[in-house]
Amino acid sequence: MGRRTIVSAKRPVSIWVIALLFLAVGGAMFVAHFHSLLAWEKDAVWVEATELAAVVTGVFLLVGKNWARWLAVAWLAFHVAISVPDYGKMAGHAAFLVAIAWLLFRPEAGRYFRGGAGAA
Repeated sequence: MGRRTIVSAKRPVSIWVIALLFLAVGGAMFVAHFHSLLAWEKDAVWVEATELAAVVTGVFLLVGKNWARWLAVAWLAFHVAISVPDYGKMAGHAAFLVAIAWLLFRPEAGRYFRGGAGAA
């Protein structure tokens, strides 16, 4: 039997930036809202869960898991939906959604995510 080699695509800079953005925002907001969780405030568990989802997204974007780019898009779409009453905030989240989705689904990103575990 021949030895199977896996060729992994180099991680695009855009993936680095997006992953670090998700890690930074998710981590910072988790820490900022942690007091709400300790005080058992209403919806604190859900707020912290969405912030942990951002951290998980960032980690697995760096690892090269295809599902992580879909989670990134879903996370941003969720933020567009919950900001509907505030049109300015909604527009900002929608702009981020479009820009990040475009970057995550460009051909070089697709090659990276098809390669499995990404190279540094």
